[in-house]
Amino acid sequence: MNQSDNKTANNPLGAEPVGRLLWKFSIPSIIALLVSSFYNIVDQFFIGRNVGELGNAATNIAFPLTITCSAISLFFGMGGAAAFNLAMGKGEKDKAVGYLGNAAAMLFLCGAVLCIITVLFLEPMLKFFGSPDEVLEYAKTYTGIVAIGFPFLALTGGGGHLIRADGRPRASMFCNLSGAIINIFLDALFVSVLHYGMAGAAAATIIGQVISGSLAIRFLSSCQTVKLKKENLILKKEYIERVASLGAAPCVNQIAMLVVQISMNNSLKYYGGLSVYGSAIPIACVGIITKVNQIFLALTVGISQSMQPITSFNYGAEKYDRVRSAYTRTLISSLIIGICAFLAFQLFPRQIIALFGNGSEEYFNFAVRYFRVFLFFAFVNFMPAQVSSFFTSIGKPKKGMFVSLTRQVIFFLPLLLILPLFMGIDGIMYVGPIADLIAVIVSFVMVTLEFRDKKYSTA
Repeated sequence: MNQSDNKTANNPLGAEPVGRLLWKFSIPSIIALLVSSFYNIVDQFFIGRNVGELGNAATNIAFPLTITCSAISLFFGMGGAAAFNLAMGKGEKDKAVGYLGNAAAMLFLCGAVLCIITVLFLEPMLKFFGSPDEVLEYAKTYTGIVAIGFPFLALTGGGGHLIRADGRPRASMFCNLSGAIINIFLDALFVSVLHYGMAGAAAATIIGQVISGSLAIRFLSSCQTVKLKKENLILKKEYIERVASLGAAPCVNQIAMLVVQISMNNSLKYYGGLSVYGSAIPIACVGIITKVNQIFLALTVGISQSMQPITSFNYGAEKYDRVRSAYTRTLISSLIIGICAFLAFQLFPRQIIALFGNGSEEYFNFAVRYFRVFLFFAFVNFMPAQVSSFFTSIGKPKKGMFVSLTRQVIFFLPLLLILPLFMGIDGIMYVGPIADLIAVIVSFVMVTLEFRDKKYSTA
């Protein structure tokens, strides 16, 4: 038995068929991400039907803070998972459990810091995010309550990656699923039955998040591949640096999304105010469409996340044929899902937007056009995030970070500043497909060059 076989003989990540592993990890991961998406979209559904357009616009104004929590989750969650699996693949068990414990501690601490900052600077923050005057009070009510759950939201998202890295994708799914079911039930009760409005939707959300986060703590305290002890939670520079280096790429991608979201809100507010739609309609429509798109992206991201422990472990164990196989299967599956999303967005945009309440004819006209134009490349726009995740999983975070920046920062933001100057509110719609196409081409070239390395062909 050679060195690689010695490392992987007792670990299914290095021994089970790749297709079976992807299936085993992807289904719970997809369900967990879908559930996470439902946290936002369920609020949007009940608010849209019971509060109206201004309430929907308020949830979109608050959305940058949700993105910030996602950035924290990916920074320490995905970074910790990659560090853990790479160390386990190399047989470095003591380091692996250190990465796991430090990542979990940082998730909760950073979520708590975000909560404090949000509560202290709530109104100026929401104005900076682009809130129109008529939306501000709705946004303050909703965000002021939701902020309390940020430590648990960060721990749920990031903890899911850590639990999955430990080989328990079903446990990760259960954490998210439990909180989401409670959120849906309480949304119906608080908003539709008791008519608590924005406050009711926010309260339902944080109760679900606290339950999910508490379950994540329970599962992390009883890992199956290592024994996590209290001393592993004590922060150490070497562990945090390694976790941060591997989590930087997905985190930067989320930060870029944060910058884009804030810029989008302000652009929609300004150029919408100059159009027949007004400021609130574009913000409300884009908020709904973004969250609907997240449901489809959750499918492709879920598959990408199922790839992470497989590629990390096998790259560390020098089984490069399994790394290549995992990526190829992931790409094909995501492409099929992307085509389905494209067809749904092109054929049924009005039906989708109507699920979230009634609106004026201008409201529906804008939503339909935005669906079809902005998300025109939905069938391939998953690739930059997937390629970034792949590079991170094999310990090449700089390449992963560059890919993560291509769509959001290098292409999207400059186009967002330029196109509306000439095309008004329509220019914002065309930013999406142009940025998507260029970013996909860059991602495809980079991953193709990676697989031309001779170690993949000789594996």
